[in-house]
Amino acid sequence: MKTKVNEIAISYNGSTQVNLLPKITCSQSAADLAFGQWNKNSIELQETFKIMLLNNANRVKGIYELSTGGITGTLVDVRILFAVVLKSVTTALILLHNHPSGTLRPSEADKRLTQKIKHAGELFDIKVLDHLIISPNGRYYSFADEGIL
Repeated sequence: MKTKVNEIAISYNGSTQVNLLPKITCSQSAADLAFGQWNKNSIELQETFKIMLLNNANRVKGIYELSTGGITGTLVDVRILFAVVLKSVTTALILLHNHPSGTLRPSEADKRLTQKIKHAGELFDIKVLDHLIISPNGRYYSFADEGIL
């Protein structure tokens, strides 16, 4: 009897030339890019967690939506986050999530999750450059700017 297992396929399709990818130079440039990509029909309704994937020159390879939750939170599976990061051969990332209420203060859960992801990234030599909380009106809070990263 022959044993069967599932085939695993890992892929990343980077079709844009590297020099044409947007470059992140500060929290404002990351927040502007993230807000521009956010679904404006749901930013006030549901919390969503995304990751901005960067190469070694801080050029954006892409933005991946990791989870969408409810009004006050969303579940982030760190294993899935790093599966995406490793598949895309990413060297740095910026964490992104919105607060539908417009409050820009991070919760204790936000702070703990950020530290957990940062420490996991260190094992793979992947830098967590920032964690941005985006409000429905485009304002943002930067963990790096506030010195809590």
